[in-house]
Amino acid sequence: MTVTTSTESPLSKLKSMDDLGRVAQKLRAAGETVVLAHGTFDLLHIGHLRHLRQAKRNGSVLIVTITADAFVNKGPGRPVFSEHMRAEMLGALEFVDYVGIVHDATALPSIHAVKPTVYAKGQDYRDAKDDITGGIVTERTAVESHGGTLCFTDEVQYSSSHLINRHLSVFDPTLDEFLESQREKDVLGELSELLDRIKDYRILMIGDAIIDDYNYVSAMGKSPKEHMIATLFGDREVFAGGVFAAANHVADFCREVEIVTTIGEGCEYEGLIRSSLKPNVKLHAFHRPGAPTTRKARYIDKSYLRKLFEVYYMDDTPTSAALESDIDRIIADRADEFDVVIVTDFGHGLLSPSMVATLQEHSRFLAVNAQSNSANMGFNLITKYPRADFICIDAPEARLAVSDRSSEIEDVASQLLPDRIDCPRMIVTHGKNGCVGYERDKGLVHAPAFTKQVVDTVGAGDAFFAVTAPLAAAGGRMDQLTFIGNAAGAIKVGIVGHRRSVEKIPLMKFLNTLLK
Repeated sequence: MTVTTSTESPLSKLKSMDDLGRVAQKLRAAGETVVLAHGTFDLLHIGHLRHLRQAKRNGSVLIVTITADAFVNKGPGRPVFSEHMRAEMLGALEFVDYVGIVHDATALPSIHAVKPTVYAKGQDYRDAKDDITGGIVTERTAVESHGGTLCFTDEVQYSSSHLINRHLSVFDPTLDEFLESQREKDVLGELSELLDRIKDYRILMIGDAIIDDYNYVSAMGKSPKEHMIATLFGDREVFAGGVFAAANHVADFCREVEIVTTIGEGCEYEGLIRSSLKPNVKLHAFHRPGAPTTRKARYIDKSYLRKLFEVYYMDDTPTSAALESDIDRIIADRADEFDVVIVTDFGHGLLSPSMVATLQEHSRFLAVNAQSNSANMGFNLITKYPRADFICIDAPEARLAVSDRSSEIEDVASQLLPDRIDCPRMIVTHGKNGCVGYERDKGLVHAPAFTKQVVDTVGAGDAFFAVTAPLAAAGGRMDQLTFIGNAAGAIKVGIVGHRRSVEKIPLMKFLNTLLK
């Protein structure tokens, strides 16, 4: 097999997975030893160069595959370089014979396509326990299933994330300064340990059921006879939102989650709801006679994902006495079985004063989020919960709760809210300004936002709250809660609707990316 010469375009080495499979098959038939290496290779550096050069020494032909942009789980803003730029950089190395792009979060498609004789990994994967994804075990199995072997290069390791953070100015100065202060404290190990502390927790979630209905349209122009813009329907996605989305966020961090909620009688979305829940989430859904499941239909410009308007389909009259009694009984009988009770109160009629009292009486650890939205503005305040162990709301909700629109948000969080609610720990999220956390007798903590790349804000606060609530119950410090919460929120604003939930491994990889 002739190796591509340096006069050829580096991208001439780029092949599809199918083509790489055919090429590798011919090479093996010709007696060549095919070596495969895989990674992100976001910033090609001396560590990569030495790793790939040593990998090539294990055979006669080196194929390198990279993870496509859409599947790089290193958090917002990564990769810095596009997949084709990364492929071109690798193709420019004379000892790299072929390059491929894998449209998957793992290397498995390239392993199964190439069926390498040798699969090369860096020495940081030598101990499987150090791989937070657990992927090295799966990769070894896949390689050996095709008769190949896994080898580890032993060159000195360098971190692309470390180099990017230090030299490419990918963060604004305020965030860069904050992250550097956290790196100096070496907080990554503490955050990992805190996340591991909740892995066996059992979570009970009480909250409103919401269907988030995304309708993608294209604007055609103003109607000639009416004062309105006409749009052309393109596509539709329907998600299980509200308490269901929040439950899915926490489910990847804890052992077991149970939901108590109400849905409409004969709910046409019940199948969607149940199929959307993660395997370790159990649903107790009471049916409301004569009422629909709350559905929020948003109409979205599909070109830029800008929301044009929304239509609510709901009946937010208070829960009937019979249903209230049934839910009160479940809370009273079972709440103390759970490590944490999480309340996601969207103000659509579910949470009654009786339920609030029952939750406060029987919960071992009560975490509450009471949201304000178009349907309940000024009527669903966090102050309806006189006592909680942890609350998380956004800045407008905090201001509404204390009837103050002008004080500094730090004063709202540390003075005005504590005067109205008996709660030792509170977080007020503040959009692009990050968040403020207050802990009784310990004062305020600030954390800046970790991304400005916002695709969709729906559910970002729910993700922040759902992930941090069990961490608060586990004794996490306020600086840890705000850091992890901001990371969860940053991941969520990059997700359209509820296509995916925030999960532990991508979150850990994002924390690694930020703190290297």
